[in-house]
This record gives sequence, C-alpha cells and structure tokens, in this order.
Amino acid sequence: MDFDPASDYPLGTRRPDLVTTPSGLGLGELTLHAVRAGLIGPEDLRATPETLRRQSAVALDAGRTQLADNLARAAELASVPSETILEIYTALRPHRSTAEELAVWAERLEAELGAPLSAAFVREALEAYAERGLLRADDRAAV
Repeated sequence: MDFDPASDYPLGTRRPDLVTTPSGLGLGELTLHAVRAGLIGPEDLRATPETLRRQSAVALDAGRTQLADNLARAAELASVPSETILEIYTALRPHRSTAEELAVWAERLEAELGAPLSAAFVREALEAYAERGLLRADDRAAV
C-alpha cells in the first residue's frame, strides 16, 4: 500500500506498519517490557530516514514548508553519528567557525555524508554569518 500524506497522518496511529526503528523493530514492538528485557537499545529510539521523509511529506502537504525542509534535512542526518552532528552544531554557533571551516563542513556533508540539503543549509548559514559579522572574529571579511 502506498503512503498518502493527507490520509495516513498521524503515522503512528493510522499507519504504524510504516514506522520502524533503525534495527527494523515495528512500532508495536517498542514496549516497556521489551526495554526492561534488554531487547531495545538506545539506537532503537531514533527515527529512521524513511519515517522522517514521510513526516516531511505530511508537513509539505499541510503547507508547512519550513517544517518539511527541517524534516527532510533530519532524514539526511538520521544516519550520521551523534558525535558528527554535535561537531556540526558547534561549528554553526555564531563566532565559532571561519568561512573556510563552514565551507569544509558543507562539502563534507554533500560529498561524504550524502546530505545535500544540509550542505545547502550550511552554505546559507555561511553567507548569513558573513553578512552579519557572525564568523569567527579573525575571518569576518573572508567571504
């Protein structure tokens, strides 16, 4: 059966068959008993890229384009290690990175991590930071 953003929302209620964990557990298998029995680990509490893409489609169908864009980027990053996400987050804080450092992150997101939407976001941030003087102090005029 195909996914319909309008009629299948909310996924957990109307289409629980489409919601799985990264290890393949179904939504119905996520129980307190399973947690207590050690059958569910922290990795099972993460959203999958496919679920995030479906949620993005729901948001887009509802006309919530910014939320849809955020969820699409989240889908790209769902498989990226948490440590890397934290590094990117830190690099995007005002006055933390040079233009070159942000450009390197954008390239890495696109080429190495398969996240072109997130790479475009970092490039947009780089431009905005340069315009607003939010790059690291020793590099504000570099862009």
